[in-house]
Amino acid sequence: MSLPITLMIVGIIALFVSIFFGSKQPNTNEIEQISISLHQETSQLKKRVKALEEELMVDPEPLTHSSRSNEMQKPVHTIIVSQIIALHGQGYSIEDISKRSSLPSEQVLSVLRSKGVRV
Repeated sequence: MSLPITLMIVGIIALFVSIFFGSKQPNTNEIEQISISLHQETSQLKKRVKALEEELMVDPEPLTHSSRSNEMQKPVHTIIVSQIIALHGQGYSIEDISKRSSLPSEQVLSVLRSKGVRV
């Protein structure tokens, strides 16, 4: 017997064995349940991410060094205020804190003063 014929016979035998003794396929109900639970989990994760984005949302446009008065400036988010206070406590300069928080130096100073921190 030649090699191609032998390989063909072995392939046909393997095909019949896989058909009759093959693994059991999962039930369609199981697949549907898994698909539904995956969709629900994905939806919940999207809702959580959206809530986090809204909670952490800061002014999307960069703040520029302008001569607006303190009343005209938008309020600084509490997370940024905490970051400013922590950086000042670690010994960072006002300029460094300004760069890290993307706020003008004047606003960093006003935040520190409003929280009673000596500058």
